[in-house]
Order: sequence, then C-alpha cells, then structure tokens
Amino acid sequence: MKRITNFLFSKSTLLYLALILQASLLLITIIWFSNDAGYLYLAFQVLSAIAVFKIIIENISPEYKISMIIIILVFPIIGGAFYFLLFWKDKNNKDWKRFKRIEANRQQMDINGASSLKIQGVMPNSIRKQLDYIFKYSYAQAYSGNEVSYFPMGEQKFARMLIELEKAERFIFIEYFIIVEGTMWNTILEILVRKAALGVDVRVTYDDLGVRGLLPEDYNKKLEKLHIASHVFNPLTTKLAVGVNSRDHRKICVIDGNVGFVGGINLADEYINAYQKHGQWKDTAICIEGSAVWSLTTLFLSTWEFLAGNTEDYSKFAYVEREGKSAVKHQEKLEKSIVQPYSDSPLDEERVGETVYINLITHAEKSVHICTPYLIVGYEMQQTLCNAAKMGIDVRIITPFIGDKAYVQATTRSFYKALITAGVKIFEYTPGFIHAKSFVVDGNLATIGSINLDFRSFNLNFECGVWMYNHPAIADMEADFKATEELSQEVELEVCLTYPIYYRISMAVLRFFSPLM
Repeated sequence: MKRITNFLFSKSTLLYLALILQASLLLITIIWFSNDAGYLYLAFQVLSAIAVFKIIIENISPEYKISMIIIILVFPIIGGAFYFLLFWKDKNNKDWKRFKRIEANRQQMDINGASSLKIQGVMPNSIRKQLDYIFKYSYAQAYSGNEVSYFPMGEQKFARMLIELEKAERFIFIEYFIIVEGTMWNTILEILVRKAALGVDVRVTYDDLGVRGLLPEDYNKKLEKLHIASHVFNPLTTKLAVGVNSRDHRKICVIDGNVGFVGGINLADEYINAYQKHGQWKDTAICIEGSAVWSLTTLFLSTWEFLAGNTEDYSKFAYVEREGKSAVKHQEKLEKSIVQPYSDSPLDEERVGETVYINLITHAEKSVHICTPYLIVGYEMQQTLCNAAKMGIDVRIITPFIGDKAYVQATTRSFYKALITAGVKIFEYTPGFIHAKSFVVDGNLATIGSINLDFRSFNLNFECGVWMYNHPAIADMEADFKATEELSQEVELEVCLTYPIYYRISMAVLRFFSPLM
C-alpha cells in the first residue's frame, strides 16, 4: 500500500496528472462555451493525426512509437496535445538551435588529447572503433595517463569528494540531477560557502524536476546570496526545446579542472546511507585525476553557457596539472590505458548512451557484467543481450531486490523471462536498492556514469559517462561486481513462471507503457 501511495504522489505522476488535467479543463471549457464545438473537435482530431504522422517519421525506437500512437488513438482529443506538450522535439526552436551550437563548439576546443593517440595503433580494431564512435558523436576526446579511483559505495565517494573540495583554489563546478538538504549536501555546502568567500569560482546547477518537492523553488537564489552562482535546469514553468520531459540527469563535480567525479550518486542522504530509504543503498562513482577532466569541464560549461545565456571563455578553466602531484605506482599502466568521458543529449537523433552499451555487448568475447537500477529496454537492446548469451558470453545483470518504485520494478521484472531463457543470468541485490549504472566487459573494458538501461536515459535525458579501456580501475569495478553478486540472489526461470496472475497482468500493462516511464 505504501509503495502504491508513493507512486500516486510521486513527482512524475503528479506532473503528468497536472498537465493532463490542465489540458482537459482547457479543452472542456473551450468546447462547453463554443458554438463551434464540432469544428474544434475536428481540429483536435487533425492535431492528433499530425502527431501520429510525426511519430511515424521520427528516428526513435519502435516501442516508443507504438505506445505513443496507441495513446493518441485511444484519446484522440487530448492525445495530440499530450504529445506536442511532453515529447515533441521542435528543431526550429531558438533554444534548440542555440544549445546545438554550444554543444558543437565543444568539438572545437583544444582538449589536449594527443597523448591518447600514440597508443591507438596497438589497440584491437574493435576497441578503436568504439573509441572513434564516441569521439565522433559525443564530441569526446580520449586520454591516456589519467588516474581513476573507483568507489563501490556512496560513502566512499562522499569522503573523497570532501577532501578534494577542501583543496579547491580556482573553481568548483557542480551539476546534479538531485540535491537535497541533509547531512551530505549541507556538509558540501559549508565548504562551498567558505571557498566562495575566498574567491573560488563556485557554480551549482540542478534539475528542476529532480528537486521538485525536495528543495524550495527559489533555492538557487539562496545560493546566490551565499556568493554561489546557480541555475536551475529546464524549470517546469518554462518549456525547453525538447519539452518538460527532458531532464539533466548528469552527476558531475569538477574541481580546479584537474579532478572530476562522475557516477550515479546524487547529493542526497540516501546515497550515503545516512538513512535507510530502501534498505542499503548501493551506488558507485569514479574520481578522475588528469587531463581527461577537461572533457567534464567543457561539458559543464556548455550547459552553464546555455542556462546563463552568455558566452564562456573556456580557456580560463583549462587543465593545469596539480602542483606537487606525486608519482603513481602504476604510471606505466596508465600510459597504456584510455579514459574517455562522454555525454548524451536529446538534442540530436543519436542515442549515444544506448549505442555505447550495445557496442560493448556486441564486441564482448568473454563476459558482460552489468549493474543497473532499471532494466527497461527496447527490442534491439534485449536481442543484443540475448544474442551475446546465446553465443556463450557470460552475461550477468544485477538489479535491485527492493525497488524505489513498485511499478518500475514490476516493469523491470517483465524482461526477466526472455533474458533468462536466452542464457542471461540475472541477480537481485538483496540488501536493498542498487542505483549503480556500470558495465564491465572482458575485464578490460568498462563504462560508468548516469545512464540507466531505460527509454528515458536513452532518448530523453541529458546524460554522461566515462568509457575506459585497459585501466587498472576496471579490475576494481570487476571485483566489486563479483562481491555484489555474492550479496545478491539469482533469479531462476521458475520464479518468473510462478509470478501471481495479477502480477503478470500488471507487468504486461506496464511493459506497454515502459517507453513513457
């Protein structure tokens, strides 16, 4: 009952209901007081027909198309308005065009990536092709010689983040989907206020939907009073080029341009287990030290430039090696490794996040080990996972045993049967909720970041991740995966076949709506 209540009163549910109610009341009012109701009805029918046509010609997943078209056909009066309000990408919108120009400008930056090019010649061709794809479609250079620290829990990332924040001398950039007042954020904020008073350039952005109901609406103004520059991404009172459904789901912290944090961990107490929201909360992150941080710096600045409406001088934040940096034990290994931060955006038709995942699975030779809080995938991703398992690749996926949303967990479980039948091994993290988003392939390839295995991350959100090859940190990620698997229970096919009939019906219904979650 509690989970149903949480779902009914969740931010997403209330947002959708408010929008639908607003559209419905407007429509009813117009028709009620109009002498030309028949013409209005026809106009809305035409609008829905136009929406269906646009959906058909869009370069999006078939599952997404089918769900949207059926909804429009079932609700022909408001269906078209619903689509144009929430899902339509207006490519002629001035915001769209400006953001695209800012994103493209990142490709022209001198990102000091030459150090990686010298080792490309010794990489397997399949690895080089993956690297080249990310460079071409995510404006993302690859780097060698970077140190990467892996954190298997939020508490460890938090502790390291505090240490690095205390060292800040030039600037601190923070971009997160969720920020919530509490032990974690208040501790960070205290450092930010001190650093800002000392002249450090401190900037904070957060997503409006991500903090809806969690922070005061004018919280960015409070930060400004503390001399912390702040912007809210895509406020729900306005409409970005891609609509209210596109959110900034990234989790980035950059310090002085030479230290950067990326992963799935937001700035809220459940991520460091300061309290038990869904049992033990497991999430992961990495800290990069070195020239690769420049890509995270430019990624933040491109978002900031759009939100602030000004033009940034990126050169002021160029990578400078930290003074007094001690030699690393495995420096020779680092020089032979690749670290490539990348991003994904709904502003184009290239689904970088999904393609990076598919490329990793497709080119695997021995193993594919995945951690994800949500397993809500399209036919292409499902078949890629199944085909890899059928070819003898050890494909293992860890999902939560305690879901953060009952309906999302039911949707995730609706994919189990087909995957397990094909040979994929699925485990549920029994201590609680796993929010990590990571892949480890063949023990020498990995990616970690904010990108979930769901339609929202692949199609609607602004996301980021880090692709790595032959880096010592990958061994830490693999070891953590195995340790997490030991704490998890394997889902047997018999379990999927014995779900209660009401649960199977709910999974089928939710599966249909999964592209819209």
